[in-house]
Amino acid sequence: MPTFKKKGEVNSFNFPQGFKIDKNGKRIFLPKIGWVNVRKSQAILGKAKNVTVSQKGKHWFVSIQVEQEVAPPKHPSNAMIGGDLGVKRLITLSDGSFVEPIDTSKQTIRIKRLQKQLARKVKFSSNWKKLKAKITTFHTKVANIRHDKLHKISTQLSKSHAIIVLEDLKIRNMTKNSKGSSEQHGKMVKQKSGLNRVILNQGWGMFKEMLKYKQDWLGGQVIFVDPKHTSQTCPACGHQSKDNRLTQSKFECAKCGYQDNADHVGALNILARGHRVLACGEIDISQLVEAGTCLMSDHKAPMVLN
Repeated sequence: MPTFKKKGEVNSFNFPQGFKIDKNGKRIFLPKIGWVNVRKSQAILGKAKNVTVSQKGKHWFVSIQVEQEVAPPKHPSNAMIGGDLGVKRLITLSDGSFVEPIDTSKQTIRIKRLQKQLARKVKFSSNWKKLKAKITTFHTKVANIRHDKLHKISTQLSKSHAIIVLEDLKIRNMTKNSKGSSEQHGKMVKQKSGLNRVILNQGWGMFKEMLKYKQDWLGGQVIFVDPKHTSQTCPACGHQSKDNRLTQSKFECAKCGYQDNADHVGALNILARGHRVLACGEIDISQLVEAGTCLMSDHKAPMVLN
């Protein structure tokens, strides 16, 4: 079925044919529009197949889909790393380093203030349209801040590590509304909505997709493992208990006394599970024996990069 577009929300259109690209790449011919000046962000390689023009905020962008033959890539690194996604830290890596969360609080405060002003305007009036455009500009800035940071982190990780291990988080389930129903009311609704907002603002799903396609470009691999009890299991002795993590950031094993940051412990356990997946294929974490042996399954193990 066709998908109808609402004016002002998704302004984009496609040219599957009839377009021309200047030899210097500084102009592009669009049917029924003519020659338009463009500023290239990167070289146009291969044969251009179609062109998509889209609007984001005050700016218009041209995306050119090309077809080209690419040799099978070989990753320049042979390192492997695990990462734990969170809200206090965007990602904590198994080597002990971490990335601060994305901060868009200044823009969010401005957006809330402008939305209150918008509610008092006459809908579709001139002042309403001006204020609506201003709010859209701030939303675009928030998206640009998020994209910029996620692209930089994912590019750095994918270039320096052939295999990246992450938790297979079900983000849609994690950010479900907790209001409940008229028969059964939800618990801690305000706190849950605040947590959902923070999780979605960090862009975990977008970050995972960026790592996947960038690793494909470089010949690397992203492995997703079972997220259960990653921050409650001791990486030293393997003892698993909710008593090991009494606070958000502190981990202390109730059995052997091992202490560390809880997010770093999660990253270490994620890396260990990634090694087990590479060695033994997809396995149920709950079925692992304490001795560390692997239970083989019918699932084919991912290819190990040399």
